[in-house]
Amino acid sequence: MERPKWVAILTGVVAVLLGVGYLLLGQLLDFRGNLLPAPLDIILSLEFWLV
Repeated sequence: MERPKWVAILTGVVAVLLGVGYLLLGQLLDFRGNLLPAPLDIILSLEFWLV
């Protein structure tokens, strides 16, 4: 095979692996359950430091 064809195949494989990894990461984060917001007192203390 020619070099450009190998580069195209390798690029496709890397793209598919990245896509599958992204989907697995999404499933893993979704499996952990609902995301809860930070407690209000922490948010208010951060607001004090940002002002």
